[in-house]
Amino acid sequence: MTARVLGPAGLAAYAAFALPLAMAVLPVYVHVPKLYADELGLPLATVGLVLLLARIVDAAQDPLIGWWIDRRAAAGTSRQGFIVAAVVLLGCGVLALFHPPRIGSVALTVWLCGALAVTYLGFSLGAIAYFAQGAELSPDYHERTRVTAARGAVGVIGVLVAAALPELLTQGGSHAEGLRRFSLVFIPVLLTGAGITLFLAPRPADGATGARLLPLSSIFAPLANPSFRWLLAVFMVSGIAAAIPATLILFFVQDVLDRSDMNAVFLGIYFLFGALGMPLWVRASRAFGKKRVWAAGMGASVVAFAWAFLLGPGDGIAFAMVCALSGIAYGSQLALPPSLLADVIDHDRSGCAEGAYFGFWQFTEKMELALAAGVALPVLGLIGYRPGTAQPPMGDLSAMYALVPCLLQLAAAVLLWLAPIDRELSVRSSAGAAP
Repeated sequence: MTARVLGPAGLAAYAAFALPLAMAVLPVYVHVPKLYADELGLPLATVGLVLLLARIVDAAQDPLIGWWIDRRAAAGTSRQGFIVAAVVLLGCGVLALFHPPRIGSVALTVWLCGALAVTYLGFSLGAIAYFAQGAELSPDYHERTRVTAARGAVGVIGVLVAAALPELLTQGGSHAEGLRRFSLVFIPVLLTGAGITLFLAPRPADGATGARLLPLSSIFAPLANPSFRWLLAVFMVSGIAAAIPATLILFFVQDVLDRSDMNAVFLGIYFLFGALGMPLWVRASRAFGKKRVWAAGMGASVVAFAWAFLLGPGDGIAFAMVCALSGIAYGSQLALPPSLLADVIDHDRSGCAEGAYFGFWQFTEKMELALAAGVALPVLGLIGYRPGTAQPPMGDLSAMYALVPCLLQLAAAVLLWLAPIDRELSVRSSAGAAP
C-alpha cells in the first residue's frame, strides 16, 4: 500500500496545538523558580523541593492517564475530548500559577503546589492525547519525522513567544507583573491553537488506532519492549542534560553575566536557531538514520555549550553565540526522539496503544525536569548561592549550568550509540510501506 503523505495545510493544522502547549511549559520550568524564590521570597530550597515533588506526582500519573485515554478510545471516546478537558485545566492552572495572592510563606507554598497540580494535569491530558494522535497520522518511517518536526517547529514558536512576551509585557513594571499579563494573553492563544487542531487537523490513517480494552495490569506493558527501554533511557539522560540549563538560565544570566536585560533575547536566539536547524536534522536523518543523526546532535550540543563555563560579567555577545550554536544542536532533540518513539510503537506486537507509550514518555520528560530543579537548586543553595546577591560561588553556578549538562549529554550519546534501535525499525518500516 502507498504510505500516507500529509500536505502542508494538514501538518500545520495538526501542529497548531503545539504552540500553546509549548507556551505553557517554558514559564513553568524557567520563570516559576525565579518568580517564587526571588520575587515572592520563598527559600530556593523550598521552591526546588516543591517542583521536585510536584513533578514526581505529576509524572507518576502519566502512565495511568495514557492507559485511561487508550481504554476510553477503545470504548469509542475520541481523543479530542481529552484535549478539550486539557484546555480548561491548563488555562485555569496557568492563571493561578502567575496570579498568586499576597499570603504567608506556608500558604504560598500550598498555593504553588495546587497551581502546579492543575497545570500539570491539564498539560498531561492534552499532551498524551495530542501526541498519540500524531503517532497515528501516518505509518511511514520518514513521514513520522515530518509530523514530529512540524509539531516541534510550531512548539519552538510557542517557546519564542513565551520567552519574549513576559519581558515585553512588563513595560517598566516587575517581572511578576509581566508574567501575570502573559497568563492573560495565553488564554486566547490556547483556545485558538486547540480549536485549529480539533476542527481542521487530519484524522488518523485508516486502521491506525490500536487501542484495546486492556486491563489496568497492562499499564507497564510498554516497558516489556526492549527498544522502548533503550530509547527511554537515552531520552532520560539527554533530557536531564537539557533541563538543568533551562532551570538555571535566568540565575546564570543575572548573576554570572550581569545581563538580565537580555533574558528574552538569549532565550529567543536559542529556540529560534533550534527551529532553523530542525530541517537540517530531518534531511540528515533520511540520509544517515535517525539514531546516528541524534547522536551527532548531542555531540554538537556539547561542543557548542561547554564554552558557557568560561563566560563572565558582560559576555553577552559571546553567550548569544553559545545560544545560537547550541540551539541548532537542540533541533535534533526536538525532531528525532519522538519520531523514533513512533517507530517503536508501530512495531510493538503486544497490543499496547499509543497512549500507554506516550504516558511513559511524558513521565520520563517530567522526571527530567523534576530532577533538574529538585537537585540543582537545592545543591546550589547548600553551597551558598543566593539569587541576586552576585556573590561567590559564581564558579559553582557556572559549573552546574554548563559543565554538568555537557557530561550528561556525552553519557547520553554513548548510551544511544550502544542502543540496538533505529536500523531494524527502518528496515521493517520500509518493508511495511512497500506496495
